[in-house]
Amino acid sequence: MITLHDVELRQLAALVAVVEEGTYARAAARVGFTQSAISQQIASLEKSAGITVFDRPKGPKPVELTPAGHLVLDYARRSLDNATDIDAQLDRLRRGISGELTIGTFQSVSSRLLPNIIGQMRADAPHVDVRLIETDDQVRLVRGVLDNDMDLAFTIDQQPDPRIVVDVLGHDPFVVIAPANEASGTTVSLADLNTRPLVGQPHNNSCQLMIDDRMRAAGLRPDYAYRLADNAAVQSMVRSGMGWAVMPALAVDTSDPLVAVMEPDPAIAPRTMQLIRRADHTLLPAADTFTRIAHEVAAPALAHADESQTV
Repeated sequence: MITLHDVELRQLAALVAVVEEGTYARAAARVGFTQSAISQQIASLEKSAGITVFDRPKGPKPVELTPAGHLVLDYARRSLDNATDIDAQLDRLRRGISGELTIGTFQSVSSRLLPNIIGQMRADAPHVDVRLIETDDQVRLVRGVLDNDMDLAFTIDQQPDPRIVVDVLGHDPFVVIAPANEASGTTVSLADLNTRPLVGQPHNNSCQLMIDDRMRAAGLRPDYAYRLADNAAVQSMVRSGMGWAVMPALAVDTSDPLVAVMEPDPAIAPRTMQLIRRADHTLLPAADTFTRIAHEVAAPALAHADESQTV
């Protein structure tokens, strides 16, 4: 069957080279083939097209395109341009500087880590489109990764699961925040918390469940006067004297002069900050770029969170 479907890009490149150089010899020098190889490429092209693409005058005159040759030349140039464009796009994908990523996140990551991560992504990989999905429901974050709704997701204390790859970013300690005028030092005994009204997050919040489990394990009976879903709102209630709160250090605005940040004694086991992906799924190299930057940003941020316990 006569069809251009069997034509190869190198045959089209040979056609363009002959047209632009005028002779087979100069075309061969341009593309790095022998003259006989160029002749073979053009012959194969004409066989596939089922029609002659060049008139070959005798003597030193350059070859001339036939009417069919002009038609095939237009097709050849478009095909080569498309191939060049695809090569460039693939090169950017391979280098992790283009593509689209969907990232699952939660409050403290969104406010403390992501601004710097996204800023560095724009500098290092400006053609990567990063889309964010925020939820404090860790089950939804894990499910989003498993269902391919999210390429990567930030999680806390995610247990080993053969379906996912868990990349540990660091550890975030828990601290106690209180109105500045009620704090008497840089540490507070957990027993003292039993005498205080507490401000927390909703009882079904993943992080709040973690805090309550750790407090009960330490022998505390948390009594919540108020529950709010927003970290900043919890801190605002503490600032106003409505109670104390146990929060991850990363979730606390340590620049607030009306709030004291104290270290619980004994310490509450820190939460493990992670970035997860599906184990059997190939992601764009941009996901590796994002992961690298997440580590770079998280390291000093979590170190600062450790230091904030003594503020």
